Amino acid sequence: MNQATPTSSHSRFDLSKTTLLLLASVVMASVLYLSPNAAAEKAVPLPAASQEVLAGVPPVTAPTETIVLAGGCFWGVQAVFQHTQGVLSAISGYAGGSLADADYEKVSSGDTGHAEAVQVVFDPRQVSYAQLLQIYFSVAHDPTQLNRQYPDTGTQYRSAVFYQDNGQKLVTERYIAQLDAAKVFPDKIVTQVSLLHGFYPAEKYHQNYATLHPNASYIARFDLPKLANLKSMMPALYREQPVLVQP
Repeated sequence: MNQATPTSSHSRFDLSKTTLLLLASVVMASVLYLSPNAAAEKAVPLPAASQEVLAGVPPVTAPTETIVLAGGCFWGVQAVFQHTQGVLSAISGYAGGSLADADYEKVSSGDTGHAEAVQVVFDPRQVSYAQLLQIYFSVAHDPTQLNRQYPDTGTQYRSAVFYQDNGQKLVTERYIAQLDAAKVFPDKIVTQVSLLHGFYPAEKYHQNYATLHPNASYIARFDLPKLANLKSMMPALYREQPVLVQP
């Protein structure tokens, strides 16, 4: 990922650490794009959550529910859920770390424990938590890759679900067990399931990135296929116009 350039009041010759990190990431990603083995993750058709997965979980009575998901670069994950019916907002940010705050420069070091993540607020009357998990595991990323989503590597790109209550925890763990038992993936799911301790929205230039930069090489190669997969595999849950983060 990382083709965005943050705005700055400094001279264009005064490179910040963040800019240097971005430039280094672009160079690394460019090398990967030229590799004959470089390719977007393939979507895997998955079964819906079984009755056993949902058994005993209290129904949601609140008008909205929130799920925080990490699965590689947040640009593509955000785009997938912005195009999902029933989603009210999808914000790129950081979760799962040890520091009391987070920004791109800190998280990109790989030392804070944060992951690039997306906070998804949705209407449970239109789309369920279990359906969003199905999209997450099937379309948004490859849950069998440990600390990477090709071409991005590091713990900040890990697969993780950050739950907010015991119901979300139970459904997530049971659904992972269902998928592993069904052997729908060639490898075991490595998704981390952790209690959410805080979510920190990412910088403005990271929001709506796939929508604003559809012709960027990273987006075209790794993220637009995710949207095409969502539309073809789950047409009832696909929305043509994304719900965008407002300025």
